[in-house]
Amino acid sequence: MSASDDRKGAPNGADAHRSNVEALYQELILDHYRRPRNRGKLEHPDVALRKKNPLCGDVIDLQLQFDGDTLREVRFTGEGCAISQASASMLTQRLKGKSKAEAAEIMDHFTRMVHGEGGGPDESLGDLRALAGVARLPVRHPCALLAWDALAEALGSHR
Repeated sequence: MSASDDRKGAPNGADAHRSNVEALYQELILDHYRRPRNRGKLEHPDVALRKKNPLCGDVIDLQLQFDGDTLREVRFTGEGCAISQASASMLTQRLKGKSKAEAAEIMDHFTRMVHGEGGGPDESLGDLRALAGVARLPVRHPCALLAWDALAEALGSHR
């Protein structure tokens, strides 16, 4: 048996790197699920919306406070799978302090990533890139997009 035969089952450098990145992304998703950021209710939200996935029962309540055109505060409550809750947690972190236009642009990049469009995760998404693997799981798209659907409605309703 040659040395190359011994390596047939071992991942090459690119595969090993991809596996390490995927493991880190899984840990990040679980961290946001177990220790969600910005979880809780706002006392006086400018917009409050509830979205529910009727197929699995995931629920997200999203509350926003604006300062002019800027998302001053973003919070959520809810229950459901790790993907829906982590996505909501990451949304709140990524969008706090952004303008409505910036939030809409990030939402567009994220939605395209989840649907596997656009060639890969955009650097502007930050930690949200951890959810790029959802593109390979169409049945989980609604989970990842639940909070973002609430955001789209919220941005449209706030004048």
